[in-house]
Amino acid sequence: MDYYTAHGENATFIAKTYYHTTTALRQLGSGSNAISTVSVNKNMFETVARDLLLERTDHTLELYEGNGSNWKLVKSGTPGNLGSFEDILFASNEMQDSPVVVALFPNFRDNGCTLGLGYVNLTTRVLGLTEFLDDSHFTNVESAFVALGCKECLLPVESTKSSEYRSLNDAMTRCGVMVTERKKNEFKGRDLVQDLSRLVKGSIELVRDLVAGFEFAPGALSCIISYVELLSDESNYGNYTIRQYNLDSYMRLDSAAMKALNVMESKSDANKNFSLFGLMNRTCTAGMGKRLLHMWLKQPLLDVNEINSRLDLVQAFVEDTALRQDLRQHLKRISDIERLIRCLQNKRASLFHIVKLYQSSIRLPYIRSALEQYDGQFASLIKERYLNPLERSTDDRHLNKFIGLVEASVDLDQLESGEYIISSAYDSNLSALKNEQETLERQIHNLHKLAATDLDLVLDKALKLEKGTQYGHVFRITKKEETKVRKKLNTHFIVLETRKDGVKFTNTKLKKLGDEYQRVLRDYINCQKELVARVVQTAASFSEVFEEVAGSLSELDVLLSFADLAACSPTLYTRPSITPSDVGDIILDGSRHPCVEAQDWVNFIPNDCKLVREKSWFQIITGPNMGGKSTYIRQVGVNILMAQVGSFVPCDKASISVRDCIFARVGAGDCQLRGVSTFMQEMLETASILKGATEKSLIIIDELGRGTSTYDGFGLAWAICEYIVEVIKAPTLFATHFHELTALAHENGSCEHSSKNIIGVANYHVSAHIDSSSRKLTMLYKVEPGACDQSFGIHVAEFANFPESVVALARQKASELEDFSPMAIVSNDAKEIFAKRKREFDPDDISRGTSRAHKFLKDFTELPLDKMDLELALQHVSKLRTDLEKDTTNSCWLQQFFQ
Repeated sequence: MDYYTAHGENATFIAKTYYHTTTALRQLGSGSNAISTVSVNKNMFETVARDLLLERTDHTLELYEGNGSNWKLVKSGTPGNLGSFEDILFASNEMQDSPVVVALFPNFRDNGCTLGLGYVNLTTRVLGLTEFLDDSHFTNVESAFVALGCKECLLPVESTKSSEYRSLNDAMTRCGVMVTERKKNEFKGRDLVQDLSRLVKGSIELVRDLVAGFEFAPGALSCIISYVELLSDESNYGNYTIRQYNLDSYMRLDSAAMKALNVMESKSDANKNFSLFGLMNRTCTAGMGKRLLHMWLKQPLLDVNEINSRLDLVQAFVEDTALRQDLRQHLKRISDIERLIRCLQNKRASLFHIVKLYQSSIRLPYIRSALEQYDGQFASLIKERYLNPLERSTDDRHLNKFIGLVEASVDLDQLESGEYIISSAYDSNLSALKNEQETLERQIHNLHKLAATDLDLVLDKALKLEKGTQYGHVFRITKKEETKVRKKLNTHFIVLETRKDGVKFTNTKLKKLGDEYQRVLRDYINCQKELVARVVQTAASFSEVFEEVAGSLSELDVLLSFADLAACSPTLYTRPSITPSDVGDIILDGSRHPCVEAQDWVNFIPNDCKLVREKSWFQIITGPNMGGKSTYIRQVGVNILMAQVGSFVPCDKASISVRDCIFARVGAGDCQLRGVSTFMQEMLETASILKGATEKSLIIIDELGRGTSTYDGFGLAWAICEYIVEVIKAPTLFATHFHELTALAHENGSCEHSSKNIIGVANYHVSAHIDSSSRKLTMLYKVEPGACDQSFGIHVAEFANFPESVVALARQKASELEDFSPMAIVSNDAKEIFAKRKREFDPDDISRGTSRAHKFLKDFTELPLDKMDLELALQHVSKLRTDLEKDTTNSCWLQQFFQ
């Protein structure tokens, strides 16, 4: 199609979003009946389709064909179901991700929400279901969406109108998921087992048992099957697998952690190395490896043995450079087998797809041969994971048979000229038609020579033989030549057409031979089509073998990518030592941030991280802005994620105790359009951590409590720290500018008579140097034990070129309030304030105060803030604060925060 049109609101959207001007709009009709329209050429249509379905994920796309009032829908697609747009979206681009459609069937109750979840991956033909209880923040839903790579979520329309829906919608918005409302009667699982018996391969009894174990999930899965119309396509029958999705199968990552650790690519990335995916993506296959890497980064492993199996294979490829390079060269010639199989199964395949599969198949013996050369310590693992499966797949009953089929049926000699045809030697009828066609071509050529002699014209130069759709085979001469042979032309030939470019004519013999040639050609083309359909159908029977091969090759591709990153990095990557989550520590010697060090302008300074149980399991990190605190705490999270994916890590030495989840709170944007302030958003995110984290998690917090008054913020930060240390007991990196928090480390088991159990808190700081004469600040970017002895905010202001008078006044006030300079003249009022901050308190008094602060925090986290409007939420928080202030009469330590 040469061009497309969009109308009404859609036309305005396209004009503003993609043409960046409304001058592209035209008006159809006039007056109040006028409607806006915009024309879109083929290239722009592809751009719009890719953006709407792959990037924005908030629109559906429908394509109609027709004219006048007669139009019909020919293509439709959504972010989760790309459908018939795949050929357009990935004609010149690799398919990097496998979109997933999820259906949620929520059942809201007083103690939380039970959710039935069903999903389908149309690329890999996988159905899944699960059921779980979730909290008011829907943390389980969010981590499931991240792990599955969900692009679209189906919900009962009634659920979207409930008061609890707002928080669920927030979770989906954070994950970039488009919500599609469906009628509640579509969420009925009554006929699900019957539908699955047609779709799923294997025993129906196992399917029945799986479905029977859930109350709400069958309804969700039934809605999915109906929505994507799986039963309307017979090619789906018997080709799907079904599995129970387990939330605890992989490390849980929410959208905040994915963003904080820069796991996936973003449009704002300056280069591909800004994201972990961009850095680690050195895959060679056409799309398969990229999609698997996408999935692995969203689903880090928890099983120590499986992590070590991946690391064993990466180590083998790191140590054997020749093997790694040889395999990568072969993988570069492997097509996207998964997508080719899908074309086969959907009956959309042609000989082009068969030949692509053939060209990939003939590379497999070379890959096998390269793997067989390896004789290192992991030879048995390579044999088990790759050689044995490849050997089974390429024997005479499987892909060797497929190779034989293609070589016998396809005319491979014609591939260089871009023709994909069945060889005439494959079928006797086709061969006879081909011979007849060639005989007729010779007879027509002889007739051409005879006519040239008869007319006394030079063959091919003056007298040309042409073949067209209107007249078939004809002779053509120029008008100049026509005057020379006009007499013979009128007596021996039939003139068909006279135009400026010449005269076309024929005779009875040429017309007869031409008609016969067209008949034979039609028969030949029809025979080709029948044979192509037969070959494609036969090739489709090899789909299951190709699926196994695709799985092995994509896994091999990703592990080779990990090895190439580790071996080719200018600085050392090392194999991490992995221990179960309930034993061992997290020790990263000389750790670096892989994405930051990959930037051309960076000379990265490595740092050690030692999260040791009962010693430094909770680290409070202080230091100046821009000193490297944020990078340091993020790089620890990134190193752990990389290790649990099965990659070497950018460290000199690493030992990692497996984490079941990474929680990250590293900055909150204003959500005022939803009635949520920066501070409220910060509190909501922190409440999510306090409710969802376990002792097997990793918590990363960068600045907390700075969105309110100093003492309120500090009090919250202190209570949250205590709660994590005493109750959650997860390894934590807590970066802060509240230097007073460093006092928490001094309470490590110091008060035997106290009810508190403060163990494993350690202070660290990012170092900086101030020149004594110029007072200039130099960042050293080294993380060292101990608390930071001063703040550097004013020096950072100098970096930002504040006016000198402002900097001088700031230094004076800071000197008065915090006694930076021992020579400062401090007013009595300032001394009193300083004395309040430095006052020592009785241990029992501190114990009573922190216990009450702890209760305040607990009561706050249990508030259903997501279900309240802003005014009601503020009333509840105000009451909690008032009650807390009343109780300060029993604790001098607590009183300091209200003075």
